[in-house]
Amino acid sequence: MFNALVVDKNEDGKTQAAVKQLQLDDLPHAEVTVAVDYSTVNYKDGLCIGPGGGLVRNYPHVPGIDFAGTVESSEDPRYAPGDKVVLTGWRVGEAHWGGYAQKARVKGDWLVPLPEGISTRQAMAVGTAGFTAMLAVMALEDHGLTLGQGPVLVTGAAGGVGSVATAILAHLGYEVAAVTGRPETEEYLRGLGASQIVPREELNETTKRPLESESWAGCVDAVGGAMLARLLGQMKYGGSVAAVGLAGGAALPATVIPFLLRGVNLLGIDSVLQPFENRQRAWQRVVTDLPLEKLEAMVQPATLQDLPQLGADILAGKVQGRVVVDVNA
Repeated sequence: MFNALVVDKNEDGKTQAAVKQLQLDDLPHAEVTVAVDYSTVNYKDGLCIGPGGGLVRNYPHVPGIDFAGTVESSEDPRYAPGDKVVLTGWRVGEAHWGGYAQKARVKGDWLVPLPEGISTRQAMAVGTAGFTAMLAVMALEDHGLTLGQGPVLVTGAAGGVGSVATAILAHLGYEVAAVTGRPETEEYLRGLGASQIVPREELNETTKRPLESESWAGCVDAVGGAMLARLLGQMKYGGSVAAVGLAGGAALPATVIPFLLRGVNLLGIDSVLQPFENRQRAWQRVVTDLPLEKLEAMVQPATLQDLPQLGADILAGKVQGRVVVDVNA
């Protein structure tokens, strides 16, 4: 028997989340069984802990879109008992039972061997959010971002993706301008390496001008919506925006002018179906380019029992940094 956060629906169609005991036979069939050490709390997790947001197909359900732990048994020759592994994406925690349990059973294709130099706890301090942030930084660099071109903007900077992106960019030597709607996070963001704090209201208003002054050499955008439309017109010539989220909405009330007259690039960052080679590259870059000591400044520890409240909190925008869930506490 092992503990798991189980979300179920009652006769009225309402969901309820509670910690329950399960057996190994309850787990879905797949090749690799993992003893989970840690998971995290992401926006998708908040949806899946609550009414599902259309992400959960069947109930009862175990959420948790990422986890790190140790292989217990494996039918996949690439993994053996004792191997340390990390999982993000592949709709685990949504369509497939996830990491909010002491045991998980998943496909070998979904796992990545944990690189040397990082623990399972640190891997989940990074988690899906940090992995996505690393992919965004890699995409910006692959499209020409180099040091000395000017400040790099990070929107939603106090959130999970933004926090890690800020720390990575600052560690690499970039000047980071952090956008936040919470003035109380300024000290936190400066501690991660932000050299400039941009109040959210400065970018939140739409403008009829398709182009403004060239301000940003690159951008990691977790907000989308009107803010993304606005900052596209503020990018420097040839600059790129890595779009990683839609906290401000999915609509994009923009024009094509920044793309046509300034050669701006809008780069979509997907962390769910990334090829294995990119996953390995990103995790290796995390070890070298993310100052792991700064992870501790982002971490809020939690247990399985804390998850129902944390799920509601992250949907309400009340979670700062990274929540690391010790599923065995």
